[in-house]
Amino acid sequence: MPYNPALVAPMRQEMTRMGAKELSTEAEVDAALGDQMGTMLVFVNSVCGCAAGNARPALRLALDHPVRPQQIVTVFAGQDLPAAARARQYFADYQPSSPSMALLRDGEVVHFVHRHQIEGRTPQSIAADLTSAFDRFCAATV
Repeated sequence: MPYNPALVAPMRQEMTRMGAKELSTEAEVDAALGDQMGTMLVFVNSVCGCAAGNARPALRLALDHPVRPQQIVTVFAGQDLPAAARARQYFADYQPSSPSMALLRDGEVVHFVHRHQIEGRTPQSIAADLTSAFDRFCAATV
């Protein structure tokens, strides 16, 4: 059963203020991830205070880094159930986790952050891991 929309609205707005495009239907997920080229970060948003409360600030910090994915998209687990399930099909080799982040390059997952890698860590520590992945996988090649 989906969360109350009023409860998740601030968490959705936090993501869109960062420039993330919300994907709330299966069709939107398929359009964004189906023939994805370049680099994209898929943020599986969540209500979970123990992890999501650090994941969103970590991503905000990481997006200040000069090297970053070309696109940022988000689905909301526990709210947009079909969209979140469809997004997870694109990184099905990874155990479902909310929140989580999948960094894709040309449609392939090159870095994945599970909930257990977020819990108990500071946003700064999580952001450092993300920016390292951005440097490795999102930097322009010559």
